[in-house]
Amino acid sequence: MKDYLLLKLQGPLQAWGRESFEGFRPSELYPGRSALLGLLGACMGIDRLDSNGQHELATSVQFAVRVDQQGQKMTDYHTVKNARKEYTGLKSHETIQTWREYWQDSKYTVLLWLTEEAVLSLGQIEAALKKPVYTPVLGRRSCALSRPLYDGRLAARSVLAAFSLCEPVGGTIYSDEFDEHAIPLKKRDVPIVDRPRQFASRRVYMTRPKPLQQGGEYVSE
Repeated sequence: MKDYLLLKLQGPLQAWGRESFEGFRPSELYPGRSALLGLLGACMGIDRLDSNGQHELATSVQFAVRVDQQGQKMTDYHTVKNARKEYTGLKSHETIQTWREYWQDSKYTVLLWLTEEAVLSLGQIEAALKKPVYTPVLGRRSCALSRPLYDGRLAARSVLAAFSLCEPVGGTIYSDEFDEHAIPLKKRDVPIVDRPRQFASRRVYMTRPKPLQQGGEYVSE
């Protein structure tokens, strides 16, 4: 059995960035690793310049995200000065137009567990989620939570078994945990601690589970 922390991400607006420059800021279908590490880092009071704290957190945790309700996508409009612009590097520019995507009324359930190399404990992380140092937000500072982030702690044999204990059941799952029946995806959302705004790739396992008739535990479709 493995111990998991359970998080609920709910709010009127959420924004989970994908690869982009300033002109268009799309939102991913679900919060990726970089976003979840940032959320935890805020709760634990890890500063953006604290590379040691960021490294300890990144090497201590793994995640699985279930999309409980995808919501509706919306786009808002901004103008930005001195911004990066597609295909022109990092040079300064006049004011440019930008568009940013958000998800409206989305809901996600997140499981968090420790790696074998963890230097942090679940207790430390749990305490920070219950009493955050910095205010957690859902991707951007304008995206406030509509309910507490922390939802509990549970033990299960696997990510799918843990999610089968968490209502509502049945949403698409994106997990760090290997599943031979899942679809492997390559995602570029691993922050490189000593290179700000640079990201490495990782393998994510996507599945849409269904409950077994006997016992009610998840299996992959």
